Amino acid sequence: MAKRIHQPREDAEFDFILGMSTVPVLAYFTGTWPKAIEPCRAMDLVVGGIADAYAGRLTAVRTDITRCPAATRRYNVTGAPSCVLLVEGEAVAHATGPMTESEVRQLLDAHL
Repeated sequence: MAKRIHQPREDAEFDFILGMSTVPVLAYFTGTWPKAIEPCRAMDLVVGGIADAYAGRLTAVRTDITRCPAATRRYNVTGAPSCVLLVEGEAVAHATGPMTESEVRQLLDAHL
């Protein structure tokens, strides 16, 4: 996984990262239950490429649904993997399910 991806251990840390970011945040939510593990691992690679390509223009945050339940509820995340693009703390785009790097780029480019 790219070094540019933050991994909060709890909601307070998620909120801190969000508050400190001066650029939009791509929060991608992951799960540890059996059906979510492989799609979430695939998203790790996709978001790693995105984090590198958008360095300085985007903050990437890998958010475990179990560790950050308040953030999960706040952004209406109902499955994993899910991507939520946050601009100034507000969700401007949301996608659930595995995505290719091209699909994530399209989502970002439509809203950045």
